[in-house]
Amino acid sequence: MAEEKKEELLTVREVARRLRVDDTTVRRWIKSGALEAITLPHRGKRQAYRVKRSTLDTLLGGELPEA
Repeated sequence: MAEEKKEELLTVREVARRLRVDDTTVRRWIKSGALEAITLPHRGKRQAYRVKRSTLDTLLGGELPEA
């Protein structure tokens, strides 16, 4: 039986803290397509997103997206 690897998902705030940018900047990157994210069902004032840790690791290994 194949074992499924579970990917850790990070919030917008967690990604922003790791990249040392504002939450709004991370949301802008997601909306522009510069940062791949999973869109969660909308609840509240803001759209909720999650970013895979592997996506963040890839980003940290290369260049930051343009704002």
